[in-house]
Amino acid sequence: MPNVRTLNKDKYKISKHRFLELYHFCLQYPEWKKELTFLTDTVKAIGYSEEIKGTGTGSPTERLAIKRAELEEKCKMIEQAAIEADAEIYPYILKGVTEEYTSFRYLKQTMGIPCGKNMYYDRRRRFFWILSRKK
Repeated sequence: MPNVRTLNKDKYKISKHRFLELYHFCLQYPEWKKELTFLTDTVKAIGYSEEIKGTGTGSPTERLAIKRAELEEKCKMIEQAAIEADAEIYPYILKGVTEEYTSFRYLKQTMGIPCGKNMYYDRRRRFFWILSRKK
């Protein structure tokens, strides 16, 4: 894990552990997006190591729809918090909070973020404050 500074607890009212919870929640975003891309089929073969179990509640289609709705809700929560933090630079905020080793330097040199370091980190802190309220 990279060296990530937590937020000022007095200013943002977010404890170290709450911040780390939010930080790790955001790092799952690429996994959720990938799962949404490929989680479209309810028909699956049973693997050799899997037990055959009862069907549980609902049909496979219902379970798939529920799972997809949960993943979409989590992704939208992160995306909306980034937009609320700063609508102009939200794609950079989104990349910075959902990918572990994305630094401001990378955002500036490779992606051409249209703001300075202080503004970016201010909006990034605001993002976590907004996400904490939403979650």
